[in-house]
Amino acid sequence: MDIEITVNKIYLPYLEKQTRIQIFFGGSSSGKSVFLAQRTILDVLKGRNYLVVRKVARTIRQSIFNELCKVINDMDLNKQFTINKTDMAITAKNGYQILSCGLDDVQKLKSITPAKGVITDILVEEATEIEYSDYKEISKRLRGKSDFKGMKRITFAFNPILQTSWLYIEFFGKWNDSMTRYEDENVSILKTTYKDNAFLEQDDIERLENETDEYYYNVYTLGNWGVLGSVIFKNWKVEDCSEIRKIADNHKNGLDFGFASDPAALVRTHYDRKHKTIYILDELYQRGMTNDILAEEVKTMIGYEYVICDSSEPKSIKELKNHNINALGAKKGKDSVVHGIQWLQQHTIIIDPLCQNFKNEIQQYQWKEVQGQAVPIPIDKNNHLIDALRYAYEDEYKESTGPIRVAI
Repeated sequence: MDIEITVNKIYLPYLEKQTRIQIFFGGSSSGKSVFLAQRTILDVLKGRNYLVVRKVARTIRQSIFNELCKVINDMDLNKQFTINKTDMAITAKNGYQILSCGLDDVQKLKSITPAKGVITDILVEEATEIEYSDYKEISKRLRGKSDFKGMKRITFAFNPILQTSWLYIEFFGKWNDSMTRYEDENVSILKTTYKDNAFLEQDDIERLENETDEYYYNVYTLGNWGVLGSVIFKNWKVEDCSEIRKIADNHKNGLDFGFASDPAALVRTHYDRKHKTIYILDELYQRGMTNDILAEEVKTMIGYEYVICDSSEPKSIKELKNHNINALGAKKGKDSVVHGIQWLQQHTIIIDPLCQNFKNEIQQYQWKEVQGQAVPIPIDKNNHLIDALRYAYEDEYKESTGPIRVAI
């Protein structure tokens, strides 16, 4: 079967790469996710079985699964595949498959078996989300005799958010930021940026090139490993909140609106006032939702509980109310952002492992720096769930008085 495919030039040598560990990392809009989706589709037609994973199962649908479906359509291969959107499984006419699973469901991961043959490839999307123990667990899935003659492989794709990542420690011992490629008998690494993507629009290029924050410019524009400066929140940890969820009786919910470039972000929490502890129990983090769809998602998560919303969108709040959502606008006011941060810094924040997007935000949220010194102005990026959390607790911190003193 002849298939026409358009691939950015830098990725061409990796269409047939057989190294066991393959790492594709770098800046935003570099085309790596599209390429890996293209390669996955072609590989399945050749007789490979893929397992696609992310830390949390529900995040797969809006990311790599959608990309795979789009690539099948763009390559005019719809007649060659059956797509099960419920199970996020894609089956080729030859019987080989792409299966999906979140690492938050270990039992399901252990039981995943393709209809034909064995798993030959594992593709880890947003790999900086997973832990080293997750890597060891998924490595066990590459077992059994395969009809395919090529190497069994694990492929990682990510933006290099933090140099403290186990990925950096495990695989980047011989790497430096002057490199764009590395390969030995076990590992191949390719670093790409927006400059390697020939299909970008000019406004995408300008957005990346005009980034003013040093951290975001280094990570998302240049694709370098990030080293955070003045992180705002250090008072958090990740713990299973299953037991807390059963007894939680003081729910506080916040919502930050979004649509195209920014996601709608809903956070559901429990407040243990006595022990000054905030439990992050659940989250919604999704782009492209109209308010009627958003209302159904909100209702599913919080029922008829109150939710404090970004007051800059009164029309959206009104539309949620029309869908029987108990939505209220945040009061905000002078210094409300910094005041909210100060109040939150005085609490312990416990994040359920299901809330991966909240974890991603809180570990990157930082103060601006002027001439190398942090100033009490937070960088307004990737903070949609953080803003939602402030809205949820606005009545709590607005009751406090005194000067604003934030930890920097």
